[in-house]
Amino acid sequence: MGLSVSVRNLCGKLDDRLSPMTAPRKRIAYQGLPGAFSETAVLQFAKDSEAIGFPSFEEAFQATVKGECTHACLPVENSLAGSINQTYDLLTDSVLHVVGEQIVRVHHNLLVKPGVTLDKVRRVYSHPQALAQCQKFIRKHHLQAVTDFDTAGAAKLLAENGTDGQAAIASRRAAEAYGLEVIAEHIEDMEHNFTRFFVLGHEEAEKTSENNKTSFVLATRHKPGSLVSCLEEFPKNGINMTKLESRPRRDRPWSYIFYIDIEGHILDAHVSKAVTGLMRKAAFVKYLGSYPSAPELLDLE
Repeated sequence: MGLSVSVRNLCGKLDDRLSPMTAPRKRIAYQGLPGAFSETAVLQFAKDSEAIGFPSFEEAFQATVKGECTHACLPVENSLAGSINQTYDLLTDSVLHVVGEQIVRVHHNLLVKPGVTLDKVRRVYSHPQALAQCQKFIRKHHLQAVTDFDTAGAAKLLAENGTDGQAAIASRRAAEAYGLEVIAEHIEDMEHNFTRFFVLGHEEAEKTSENNKTSFVLATRHKPGSLVSCLEEFPKNGINMTKLESRPRRDRPWSYIFYIDIEGHILDAHVSKAVTGLMRKAAFVKYLGSYPSAPELLDLE
């Protein structure tokens, strides 16, 4: 039937598919430097873990694939800026599973070297997205925005080489990491700013919670109504779909794959039934993982 996975692979016995983590301490890769929001996500997931920063998403991902780290923690979407497609693209061809999700509340702060006051600041450095999310503050204080590769990286460079006329936009954690002072808190334009992260690992997560999500990559057959026919499997089995997003297929121009999140665990009977139906209809299905849901956004206020 041209399916990339079998029902047995997805819905086999628990003992064959789920293996508990036995390592005494998790080593979790993330993109960035100490003080990055990604590091916060790592420590939310496992506060006693060793958080290891890498320059790029792919390097953090590959460190986990090779076994140098037990997990990777990478952002998948921001509540204001939308999806972060690099992570999804890495997952599509990967052997790693999604084993958890974390949601981090993003608060941007203006950081300076000790003793510097706001009236002295002329230039502010940060990641382009952070600068875009703080435009009102930047304009109000007539600051020149200068892009940097990373929020925590901007803070580190400021601490090492900055002058009194320079500042960085980053987390309070970055200020603490590099000996900087916060002279303006929560300077983001929009109050509700959250980033969602996937935690990736080699073994599937055990089902330990009643609140779970399951993620897939899906490609449909090239005929009218194919996507609708596939998606019908979810409401037919009482399943709520929480995300649907299309991405171009890298091996077929003008063809698309779909990233899907649903509520429920692959071991739940109604989810297994829906997946079985989905696999009969789709051209390609890749199961990314079932994992405990992060708290609702309102719980993170």
